[in-house]
Amino acid sequence: MQKAHLLIVDDEKNIISSLTRPLTREGYNIRSALTGQEALDILQRAEDGTEEDIDILLVDVWLPDIDGLQVLQKAKEISPDIIPIVMSGHASIDTAVKATKLGAFDFMEKPLNLDKVLLLIEHALKYRRLEEANRGFRQAIEQEYQIIGQSQQVLDMIERISIVAATPGRVLIAGENGTGKELVARAIHANSNRQEGPFIKVNCAAIPNELIESELFGHEKGSFTGAHERKKGKFELANEGTIFLDEIGDMSLPTQAKILRVLTDNEIDRVGGTRPIRVDVRVIAASNKNLEEEIKKGNFREDLYYRLNVIPFMVPPLRERREDIPLLAGHFLKLYCRETQTKARKFDTSAYRVLMNYAWPGNVRELKNIVERVAILTRSDVIGEREISSVLPPSAVMTQSSVNNTNHDISYFPEKSLKELCEEYEKKVIVSALKAHDGNVSRTAEVLDLERSHLYKKLRQYNISKASDAE
Repeated sequence: MQKAHLLIVDDEKNIISSLTRPLTREGYNIRSALTGQEALDILQRAEDGTEEDIDILLVDVWLPDIDGLQVLQKAKEISPDIIPIVMSGHASIDTAVKATKLGAFDFMEKPLNLDKVLLLIEHALKYRRLEEANRGFRQAIEQEYQIIGQSQQVLDMIERISIVAATPGRVLIAGENGTGKELVARAIHANSNRQEGPFIKVNCAAIPNELIESELFGHEKGSFTGAHERKKGKFELANEGTIFLDEIGDMSLPTQAKILRVLTDNEIDRVGGTRPIRVDVRVIAASNKNLEEEIKKGNFREDLYYRLNVIPFMVPPLRERREDIPLLAGHFLKLYCRETQTKARKFDTSAYRVLMNYAWPGNVRELKNIVERVAILTRSDVIGEREISSVLPPSAVMTQSSVNNTNHDISYFPEKSLKELCEEYEKKVIVSALKAHDGNVSRTAEVLDLERSHLYKKLRQYNISKASDAE
């Protein structure tokens, strides 16, 4: 395996040579510079791609042209991933502190101890590999939880997320199963000032009633049979972050009362505990049930509902943002191929036609499952209508009433780009809806769940003339 590239910056040639020889024997690729500007030029050429990237920068504090700490600072601006190690024969605590604040990995005093230098470089490279692994993990998580779509519903939802994230208010997310309520919760957290804190998910429907209090609030050792040690609950684990209470409509009334107390006092009581514990947690809740109906049935506390529902959020079902289906399907197929390290594949237009005709009662989650299923069962590079139809249930063809009673026809997809296909479909839906409502723009906008001004833009975009404007 190729060793790392190091850049040694020191105005003393004997220091450079005394480091270059042993580091080269260890397999490291060494560059050197006698001035700060020479070092920055090397880093800039590496960043421009004309020279090899520099992994580690060893820089002396005292240089003839630029202060070593200035070199460190500019080096991090040019190459944020570089790991700087500062050297000095005139060490002081103040210099070491400044170097650390500017991003130095460590600080070495001269005369240098070669064994210490080798060990420090090894540690720095381990740190770099760990950072790269974490960055890759974060990118994978971001891709997995990315909100995909270009429909107006998705664009409106993303805009609302940005507004909501900037506030500390509690959020109650409503939506059918599989629509992506957790994605919205994660996006709110990721764009809030708590993004560096934990995001803790609790599926209230999956935890037995006798265990949910311990799961949420923790317990003390010996508080019940099987409690062999103290355990922190989800609220403590989410401190200074966000807790996501999914399917909160399935929570028992006694537990609801205790959640209400947390929201009121910002305190929890561990099971078997004798003192309250303060927590700083943003609460985001979600439910696929109509909680107002559950209140009428006596299954949900009205006071808790109003505590949670500071900012209501509705996630639309997939059938109401049908133009996003090709983008989602392509995204899930790409994720599957990457995760399984299999060759890249794609859907053809006949496959998209079938996918867009299906009613998707399980929403985005069902679409992801279908994509994974067809990817497992299909060996060809291009997935078509036959392959998709074979994995869909027999009721895959939509009924007319499932698409807002419109009479659009999407049975034929010419060989066009995905954008053109989506625009063609959208135009047909708008024209059919206008006809169904005698050209009434207000009623058509209401049925299509669009702002009237946005529908007017679409009419101009597609050069659609309405029969009348009976408003």
